[in-house]
Amino acid sequence: MDLKKTINDTLKVSLSLILGGVILYWMYRDFNFKNVEHVLLHEMNWTWMLLSFPFGILAQAFRGWRWHLTLEPVGEHPRSSTSVYSIFLSYAVSLIVPRIGEFARCGVLKRYDGVSFPKALGTVVVERAIDSALVLAIALLTFLFQIRIFSIFFNHTGTNIDSILAGFSTTGYIVTAICGIAVCVLLWYIMRRFTIYNKVKATVKGIWQGVMSIRNVKQPLLFVTFTLSIWACYFLHYYLTFFCFESTSHLGMACALVTFIVGSIAVIVPTPNGAGPWHFAVKTMLILYGVSDTDALNFVLIVHSIQTLLVVALGVYAWAALSLTKKRKA
Repeated sequence: MDLKKTINDTLKVSLSLILGGVILYWMYRDFNFKNVEHVLLHEMNWTWMLLSFPFGILAQAFRGWRWHLTLEPVGEHPRSSTSVYSIFLSYAVSLIVPRIGEFARCGVLKRYDGVSFPKALGTVVVERAIDSALVLAIALLTFLFQIRIFSIFFNHTGTNIDSILAGFSTTGYIVTAICGIAVCVLLWYIMRRFTIYNKVKATVKGIWQGVMSIRNVKQPLLFVTFTLSIWACYFLHYYLTFFCFESTSHLGMACALVTFIVGSIAVIVPTPNGAGPWHFAVKTMLILYGVSDTDALNFVLIVHSIQTLLVVALGVYAWAALSLTKKRKA
């Protein structure tokens, strides 16, 4: 049984890495990486990149503080610091095994603060549902808001939807189809995981208590504030990077919001930190806004790589901090 589980886990990780690698290889197969070095050393404005870092850190910290708030109604009271460290670590480990971070952060709280794993997992489920609903709402509003801008763009450039679709290569359609299939596989995997948990009555009860905890949050206004702050920080973490490059600095907040939403949806595909699907989605939208293919490729490669390194750094910091944290019983 353990061997079978090990094989399945290995296959899942391998397929995730292969999927991301194939998309990245297709995108950068004829790319001049020497140019990236030149951009990093001579053309990029690092001040804006550094200014974006605090928002990336705060987004994860707000998520930890919100989780701490959500756990209170189910009788769990982890330390705020442990909650934040668990979030830092969860994002980092997800770079190795996509989606494992949700389970890892519950394990951290159980190990260091004696928090019930099923209850913690239940609160994670409801958090993700709320975040998904918020992203969907923002996506719909952004689309409606941008209809007029897209029409003006098409009129000024003489471009229409048919010509865009005609210019979309067969490989592009294949990559999009692969991403769609990967999303379906992820949904199937999640449902299967919950089926496994449903076999244990006590576990199901704990998860349900966690899910229903949202009804009894003692400070609902603070919960809403944390939720909005999480996504505002994520957006600013991304938006400020536009000013790092001459090719994107003039595009404005509307373009940043569109590409941010598209990128947020793309990371649903189970690859490490969305590598591959995120690059493809954001690069495609930037080209729609008039950015050249080379500049768009530079942008997505540099921004994603640096922000991933930040995730790694926070994970290392959390691991070091937790190693010095004294465990306590429930």
